[in-house]
Parts: sequence; structure tokens; C-alpha cells
Amino acid sequence: CNLQPKDAAKMPESAWKLLFYTLSWSYGTYLLFCTDYPFFHDPPSVFYNWKKGMEVPTDIAVAYLLQCSFYGHSIYATAYMDTWRKDSVVMLLHHVVALTLIASSYAFRWCWLGSQHPKLRGGGKGPLEVIWIPPRLGHTAAAATSRVGRGEMGFWFRLYWFPLKVLYATCHSSLQSVPNIPFYFFFNALLLILTLMNIYWFLYIVLFVAKVLMGQMQEVTDVREYDAEDSK
Repeated sequence: CNLQPKDAAKMPESAWKLLFYTLSWSYGTYLLFCTDYPFFHDPPSVFYNWKKGMEVPTDIAVAYLLQCSFYGHSIYATAYMDTWRKDSVVMLLHHVVALTLIASSYAFRWCWLGSQHPKLRGGGKGPLEVIWIPPRLGHTAAAATSRVGRGEMGFWFRLYWFPLKVLYATCHSSLQSVPNIPFYFFFNALLLILTLMNIYWFLYIVLFVAKVLMGQMQEVTDVREYDAEDSK
């Protein structure tokens, strides 16, 4: 594609993440809308008939396998393979928290979270990667449009649906259905940390829009990346 060297180095990272998040989001959509699970439309049902050591359905176990393997790989990839950015430390922390949350929720049978996570978390991540492909191919207008779309989807999935569906179920509905449910504070603390990270990354989108409106950005660039002066 005649990419510039710096863009050619970053393209595999964006393309790989776009591929995974698209597949993960699609599978999450299948679990929530093409099966008999009522979790999305009825969040409290996540904890109906909950008990220790309950059996995990195969399709939800597959979602856990995909997510755990991806975040396990991502810890290594962020540290040693991907371009280092201003938010890379936060990204590493996110992967550790997400991997801990997913693995422990499976082990302690808060496993219905695994059906919600790919859909509501991944829904804002796929567009995050697709927006960087057009500018690396020289399509600035398409990049600007996709950037705005990513902001809207990121807010919709990660700052609206995620708290409304997941946090509501874990913070409130869990105690209503199982008053003495174990690891209540542990899981909710991890989910709240992820929510704070969602807000942190949304602020980068706000910063991008502000720079465009104020005429401080002549081309679509990733505000998370270091510029020449920062690198020095």
C-alpha cells in the first residue's frame, strides 16, 4: 500500500486488534441476542438461581477462553510489541485487571459476566482501531469521520450500556438475588476500575475534538502518541 515506514510499523497492530474485536463483538452479539440468555434485556437475571460451583454452559465458556487468551497475550504485546503511547501504562493495567476479572469470575462462577464483556467492552474498541487505518492509507476525510463515529460508539457501549447493564447487575441485583454472594467487593472494585479507565480514554476523544475545533490539528493523528518534542 506504499505506507510510510512509521505507518507500516503500526498497521499490523491496528489490523490485528480490529480483527479480534470484530470477532469478539460478533460472538458477544450472538450470545446476547441469538440465544435464550436474557442477560441484556433483563440484567438481574444474571444472578437468578446463582449457586457455588454451578455449571458453565459451553458457549459462555468459549467466550471466556477467547477473552482470557487475548488479554494474556495483550499484556506481552503492549509491553514488547506495540507502539509505546502516553496511555500504555494504563493499557497494561487494564489488561491485568481485565484478565484477573475474567479468570476469577469464571473460577468463582460470576461467569455470566463473560457473556456481557465482549459485547459491551469490545463494542467501543473495534472502531478505536479502524479509525487509524484510513489515515495510514492516506484517507484523511474517512479517518475524521470514523473518529467521530468511534467517539459516539465508545460512549454508547462503554459509558452508557456497560454501567447500565453490568454495573447495575453486579452492584445492585447481585445482593437482591444472593444477599451473601461471595467476592462482591472484589469483583465490583475491578469493574469500577475498568469504568474509570473508560472515562480516561473517552477524555482523549474529547481532547481530539477540542484540538480539531480550535484548529490545532492539521491532520488526523493519535493524540495518545508522543510527538517529536515529547520523544526528545
